[in-house]
Amino acid sequence: MTSTPNHRLHSAPRADELAAEAAAQPGFLAALRQLEDEDERTLSEQIELTRIPAPPFGEELRGRRFAQLLSESLSDTCRTDEIGNVLARSGGRDDAAPIVLTAHLDTVFPADTRVDVRRSGDHIQGPGISDDGRGLAALLALARVVRAGKLPIHRPVLWVGTVGEEGAGDLRGVRHLFRPDGPARDAAAFVSLDGAGSTRIVTRGIGSRRYRLGFEGPGGHSWADRGVVNPLHALGRVVADLSRLPLPPDAGLTVGRLAGGISVNAIPEHAFLELDVRSADTSQITGLESTIREAMERSLTEANAERRAGTPALSAAWEVFGDRPAGDTPDEAPLVVAAEAATRQLFGVAERTASSTDANVPMSLGIQAITLGGGGEAGLAHTTEEWFQNVRGPEGIARALLTLAIFERLTG
Repeated sequence: MTSTPNHRLHSAPRADELAAEAAAQPGFLAALRQLEDEDERTLSEQIELTRIPAPPFGEELRGRRFAQLLSESLSDTCRTDEIGNVLARSGGRDDAAPIVLTAHLDTVFPADTRVDVRRSGDHIQGPGISDDGRGLAALLALARVVRAGKLPIHRPVLWVGTVGEEGAGDLRGVRHLFRPDGPARDAAAFVSLDGAGSTRIVTRGIGSRRYRLGFEGPGGHSWADRGVVNPLHALGRVVADLSRLPLPPDAGLTVGRLAGGISVNAIPEHAFLELDVRSADTSQITGLESTIREAMERSLTEANAERRAGTPALSAAWEVFGDRPAGDTPDEAPLVVAAEAATRQLFGVAERTASSTDANVPMSLGIQAITLGGGGEAGLAHTTEEWFQNVRGPEGIARALLTLAIFERLTG
């Protein structure tokens, strides 16, 4: 469990009292009215940004438009850093540790995906409309309401649209923020707005490691060269072994891609698979890595032993191409206590959960970090039929504002 340096731990009853007091203040009520009045603008920005393709490592166009909208929302300029993150800082003293608020610019969809967004009333459908079209729009709405100052936030806020949150991006945007000389390295707290939702609070970061495994052989004709070792056959054995593994209940292993060969009547020269291993416990990931290596070695030995005499042997390759750190923010940390109190105040129930988000990186560094939804409901994430339903959307955004207000009161 990560630590919370320089912060006292606080109890839920005290936070609930602060939440009730803050929610009854005229300033908060005025902020909520502003979010309600601007709800249609928020939805329009959500749709507009979603319609701008932002495939992995191709976030530039969406980032450019988000930068314009963020500058308008804060009435201030923002900048784009060397890897594509969009940043702006507002309020507080220049030397004070900021609260970092983020949403991610990228989607899981490749560049050739047709981004068709359709709306019927409060129901909107399209790839990425929630993850993270909603997060980006919620961040802009939150920026406007913080700028208005109806419920003042006294700490400086670092607003960021991050690149590389999804898939092979491997959290490259948020890693860059938290590099030793990065603008977020001294953050007092970190909140990511990711997708829809109003009651869940991500307090545990699921770590993941991505592997690319391959076999290479001589290849040949399916009849004339029969008996030559087949890389796809060997990988099939690895997949079969891995599919039968008894996994811990809080770990996952997924073979996501398997490919190789050029024709149905040709023995492949090479083949590869990509797999994803996840757990909140890094030691479980390391243990599963050892098991995967054993399966590779066993398959290699068996395949080579069975090949036709006098033919070349199979060789193996192994690559780690993604490594997301695991982490958590303790239940008693002021940020978690504040988020739970705000959520109970507005929605009656709060649920702590685990996921893999931008918050993984600050969690792994011992910085208080959580991920919240941006309000509303959603489904079919990471598919082209993804949908968002604007159910109590403004209140979902107001939850983030109330969380910040309570956090400041708890930490002074």
